[in-house]
Amino acid sequence: MKNPASLKRSLSLPMLTLYGLGTTVGAGIYALVGQIAGFAGYYAPLSFLIASILAGFTALSFAELSSRYPRAAGAALYAQHGFGSIRFSTFIGLLVVIAGLVSAAALINGFLSHLQQFIEADRILTIVLITLTLGAIAGWGISESVIVASIITLIEVGGLLLVIFVSSDALSSLPSRWHELIPPIEMASWQGIFFGAVLSFYAFIGFEDMVDVAEEVKDVKYKMPLAILLTLGITLLLYVLLMIAAVLSFPPSEIAASEVPLAYLYEYNSGQEATVIMLIGMFAVINGALIQMIMASRVLYGLSSRGQLPAIFSIVDRRTQTPLISTAIATLVVMGLALTGSLLSLAEATSVVMLTIFSIINLSLWRIKRQDPHPVDTIIFPAWIPIMGFFTSSAFVFAKLFSAL
Repeated sequence: MKNPASLKRSLSLPMLTLYGLGTTVGAGIYALVGQIAGFAGYYAPLSFLIASILAGFTALSFAELSSRYPRAAGAALYAQHGFGSIRFSTFIGLLVVIAGLVSAAALINGFLSHLQQFIEADRILTIVLITLTLGAIAGWGISESVIVASIITLIEVGGLLLVIFVSSDALSSLPSRWHELIPPIEMASWQGIFFGAVLSFYAFIGFEDMVDVAEEVKDVKYKMPLAILLTLGITLLLYVLLMIAAVLSFPPSEIAASEVPLAYLYEYNSGQEATVIMLIGMFAVINGALIQMIMASRVLYGLSSRGQLPAIFSIVDRRTQTPLISTAIATLVVMGLALTGSLLSLAEATSVVMLTIFSIINLSLWRIKRQDPHPVDTIIFPAWIPIMGFFTSSAFVFAKLFSAL
């Protein structure tokens, strides 16, 4: 009897970093700039810096855990090692899958909304074609699908760099205007900065999807943590430059009043229509959906390969070396969800689910570090990192629930 096929370790550090950027630097930033400027004003770049630190605690926890346990379905595996419960691990894994599928379906609807601004498109036919195309790319092969995602990511990042480039005159005024970006000690200013940081936090989420392709990464114990840190660092640099360019170009209240702030910033500084920025925003939306579908299929595979789901989910095609059945199921579920159309509140609720999972994962690492503080051949961070990550993520969960009341 032939040995069963396995996943292919073909992802390099650059590919993995682009994969991470693709799920982090998503379409949200194209609208988020205005909302954060509305809260924090000229101090919005500081909001992004604070948010990166808050998100960084959990990112470092995921980085260490990915080095300790470099396998697919990362969050579920980390919870199992932290709490010693297979049922709890399976529950966490399925929550991650559901959150990813709902997010992908919502993003496909978002893409359709953008597309209909340019052409008339039949809703049902377009959703079916888009979803099947994404499913085919996800099942094509991990190298091939990540290359496609990476190309789209480069287009996304290129769009942000284009906005920064045309805003070079505003950025060149920073040496004489830097004092405008430094807040006073008064509490009123810091309240807006922290509100902006809370909103900015969601612009840094995405590292949790990276760990789910761990079994397809070369030298994963070192490249996965490094890719997570690179993703966080590049994202922070892009966001801060964008925000500085925005607030130095025109008053924050003007940015906040715009429905498409980056397009507005581009038009203001270039004197040209922002059609290219709008199109790039569409690419960002669809790239997020693709990465969520890849992630969901790998979590289903990982749970199944450890006996937590039926074995059919872990069957790997010999030719593509991808879990085609898991990918097909994820594709069909996303299509069904996308066709229902009523996903906005459900997609919003998934952010609470993911923040809760972040809290659990940070707590898992803290427990694991107490049991095995110095594992061999593993990247280790101080014990206070997961503690800070737990309190930060928990605080965001309570803030979201409180705001919903």
